[in-house]
Amino acid sequence: MIEWQDEGVLLAARPHGETSVIIDLFSPTKGRHAGVVRGGISRKMTPHLQPGAQLSVTWKARLDSHLGAFTIEPIRSRAAVVMADRLALAGLNAVCALLAHVLPEREPHLPLYHRTTGLLDLLDQPDLWPLAYLRWEQALLEEMGFGLDLSACAVRGVNEDLAFVSPKSGRAVSREAAGEWADRLLPLPPVLAGKGEATPDTILRALGTTGWFIEHRLIRSLGERPMPAARQRLLEAIGRQGNA
Repeated sequence: MIEWQDEGVLLAARPHGETSVIIDLFSPTKGRHAGVVRGGISRKMTPHLQPGAQLSVTWKARLDSHLGAFTIEPIRSRAAVVMADRLALAGLNAVCALLAHVLPEREPHLPLYHRTTGLLDLLDQPDLWPLAYLRWEQALLEEMGFGLDLSACAVRGVNEDLAFVSPKSGRAVSREAAGEWADRLLPLPPVLAGKGEATPDTILRALGTTGWFIEHRLIRSLGERPMPAARQRLLEAIGRQGNA
């Protein structure tokens, strides 16, 4: 029998048989790890098995290659925060859906785990959350090997008037160097490089660029998968915040 204990963020849960559920947990030491929770559909267990919940878990299986079973103890529920705020709900769903979609199974990503829990702890601060989410998407790309290099122009090496990002290299390009190729490049809003004002509009423009790399580089590297719809719902929620 193989057994380990840890804590983690619940990413997703789906029914398994008549009384159980299979959960996807993002753990600091085990990465994205699945397992069965017996009796998970009960009234007692269901409130603790919502996306974003922080759980203490014990996983057991006869062999490491088996699905195995979790026993859980709740540490923290984020349901009350997200149910009271549309932006928080959309944000939580987007984070969990993206991680469940792109994280390899059983591969630790400790820096990303800490960035994720820090982001989820800001869900009750709508003025800070959209920018924190943008930084999280940048960290996700970096952690998964598709980080953006926005420090200097890929063509001329200068760091002034950087206005675009090359979709091929993920590196910044200055307005002058872009020339007639500008319409083939992605926008580089100042907020993406840590400059300028972080308004909902500028954050949405920046998320358009990070989203391109998530969809066309990260997700495509995993096969023919669509971008999770939850991310688009988050963009719409940020847009409504800007129009409020």
